[in-house]
Amino acid sequence: MSEEAEVSNSNTPAFDAKSPVQEASRIALQGAAVGLVLSSVQNALGTHSHGAMGVVTRTGGTIGFFAAMGAAFKFTETYVANERQKNDALNGAAGGCAAGFLAGLRSRSLPMALGGCAFLGLAIGGFDYTGQLTGSTETKDERRKRFFKSPPPPLVEVPSE
Repeated sequence: MSEEAEVSNSNTPAFDAKSPVQEASRIALQGAAVGLVLSSVQNALGTHSHGAMGVVTRTGGTIGFFAAMGAAFKFTETYVANERQKNDALNGAAGGCAAGFLAGLRSRSLPMALGGCAFLGLAIGGFDYTGQLTGSTETKDERRKRFFKSPPPPLVEVPSE
């Protein structure tokens, strides 16, 4: 049996390549939104004389940090997936390692960066792996139909004339 025939017989869906820069930009914006919320909370709970601008001037590094972590994670995950032509747990582990390394670098410590890489890489890779162990072949639309109630049938049918 040829290699092409083996690939077509498998139940895995075909790989869909994505742009790492586009995906990282999208996640960076979402990370910046989360960072803005956390920065606002930090600003509100702190005692200072910066006023509302303290969200940006005093605790604004939180916004950039969350955006950078999200972008590093998604860029690495997408790049590795494109290179390997597979969607599996190793992609998430590589992305988690990149984000964890960046988090460790914030503390200006190489051991913390390596530990963050190992911890976040194992955590996200394990999470992705357990999700793939379930073996669900159900599509998003099938899950949606199963989750939401369908309207009951009419009690009396009106004959069409």
